[in-house]
Amino acid sequence: MFSLHIDTARTWRGGQHQVLLTIQGLRSVGHRAVLVAHPEGELFRRMSEGHDLIGLAPRHELDLAAAWRLWRVIKRLQPELIHAHDPHAVSAAALALSFGSPSPLPPLIASRRVDFHLKGASLSRWKYRQVDCFVAASNAIRDMLLEDGIEDSRAVTVHEGVDIDHVLSAPPINIHAEFWLPTHAPIVGNVAALVPHKGQRYLIESASLVLREVPDARFIILGEGELRAHLEHQIRNGRLDKHIILAGFRPDVMSFHRSFDLFVMSSITEGLGTSLLDAMAASKAIVATSTGGIPEVVLDGETGLLVPPRDPPGLAAAIVRLLRDDALRAEMARRAFERVQSRFSATRMVEQTLNVYESRLGSQARLKADTSRDDRHSRSG
Repeated sequence: MFSLHIDTARTWRGGQHQVLLTIQGLRSVGHRAVLVAHPEGELFRRMSEGHDLIGLAPRHELDLAAAWRLWRVIKRLQPELIHAHDPHAVSAAALALSFGSPSPLPPLIASRRVDFHLKGASLSRWKYRQVDCFVAASNAIRDMLLEDGIEDSRAVTVHEGVDIDHVLSAPPINIHAEFWLPTHAPIVGNVAALVPHKGQRYLIESASLVLREVPDARFIILGEGELRAHLEHQIRNGRLDKHIILAGFRPDVMSFHRSFDLFVMSSITEGLGTSLLDAMAASKAIVATSTGGIPEVVLDGETGLLVPPRDPPGLAAAIVRLLRDDALRAEMARRAFERVQSRFSATRMVEQTLNVYESRLGSQARLKADTSRDDRHSRSG
């Protein structure tokens, strides 16, 4: 099978990691997968040692010049299907296919990884009508697509996956030494972009409550984003400088996952939460919010504790409970690893993605055969 993948992001977040895992997984089982990505993006850089890599950077959603260049790529390569991994990629692919690519047109698959409703603008409505199948990262996202009017047959859930061997191969990092922390201080970790829906402001509020019960606790937040200055101000105002560290973007994030004592996700909305999968693969117990697709990953009371979003006291209580109970934390960590290994491996994700591809190609072949048969009957009549 020959698939063309498009991702327009310049930054590196969970979605880009899933694109990387998908392409690597497809290639590992003998399928050709070409990536079209932002030439200055982190995904392009991480794939630059391989072949079948094309640079393309749409400036906006209605970039006709970029769509024309993409159409020329599609016409030259003639992939069997196209997989767009972000909203701008869907726009570029839909516009490109409207120029009249090879007949029949390859099916357009669109990943949906955020639990936001589809925009109602005319361009958005048009581009999403061109999508043959949406691949939702969680059942919560699929339900939203159905609420937005997408037909049941055009929306499939494929839970995101994690390369467990990659996580386990990362060497643990000595967080205490790197950040000059007390030797026995428990480390609470968070990995997420510093953007509003990730809810770090509530995690910082909860930290002040945690410290009343566990004074030695330290919080390490990995990630960059538009809220850095605001969060720094919140930390300073709360006199939490010695207890909360905004460590920025770290390429060795898996080493941090292996070295945290507890992982916390404070999101207000969340499609699934690939950082949760990384933490569970590193055998960490979880405290997270019960929003979006998170409850599909974290089983409350078994692999972690779930609390409502925007609830700093609830978040703090769950963190304190697990920091104080080493045995419970260790048991949840063990169950977390077993769950991610059985339900959320990258191998399983790639297999289910291939099932979607094969189903869509099979539908296209049946449609082509029916059309050909109708034409023959028309001519014979």
